[in-house]
Amino acid sequence: MHALQNAFAAALLDPAQPGPAGLRSWNGSSTAQRLAVHRNNVTVSLVDALAENFPVVLALVGDDFFRAMATVYVRAHPPHSVLLARHGDGLPDFIAGFAPAASLPYLADVARLEALRCQASQAADAVPLQALPPAVLAALQDAAQAMQLRLQLLPSVAVLASAHAVVSLWAAHQDDETSWPGDASQGESALVLRPGMEVLVLRLPPGGADFARALLQGQALGDAAAQALAAAPDFDLGFNLQLLLQHGAVCAIQLPGEGQP
Repeated sequence: MHALQNAFAAALLDPAQPGPAGLRSWNGSSTAQRLAVHRNNVTVSLVDALAENFPVVLALVGDDFFRAMATVYVRAHPPHSVLLARHGDGLPDFIAGFAPAASLPYLADVARLEALRCQASQAADAVPLQALPPAVLAALQDAAQAMQLRLQLLPSVAVLASAHAVVSLWAAHQDDETSWPGDASQGESALVLRPGMEVLVLRLPPGGADFARALLQGQALGDAAAQALAAAPDFDLGFNLQLLLQHGAVCAIQLPGEGQP
């Protein structure tokens, strides 16, 4: 039975493969024709799911191109999760190697941004920090202690640093005005998070991506700031901290010495 199921699944996504041996229809109709109908329904459903999850990529290339590209993708990369929101996790890398899309060098990173939004929507829930605890406020009065604080970010937080204007491109397609008058070659970094029911996409200032990534790795505030300054000499620690706290990206702050052996 397992071999039969695998053969049937393979035939669903590969038009060149016949149905598994012994396939029968209940009314004696052509099994090849019935399989073709089922194959088309499966492919269309998976392509529709990708179109739902990657609306900006769809808008940038048009419906015909997107569906042709997505059909190649779903046949080569069948879903590995029951969550169709995660079906497109591999689409950005696929687009990066898809020759017909080579004239749009920013397309793969736009897809990465949309994939991160899908992942954030499925991430574990966590309550954003509403106010700084008194002990943290006290630690902030001492520069040495402040630099040893560790910020725990929401499970949904993710960072994308791109050589292209991915945040601006994405934002330009969030209303009825979808024109893009800017320069897509200007690099931008994005912070993706879900502090409540809605997934947010924020444009990070210089050094912000390095800072957020360091915090996600568990680095202390001072080490994260130093890493960001190395990448961007004009990095503003205060502004970046305010951005994270204001938008609910932080769910806890660990004091110096907490959790240390």
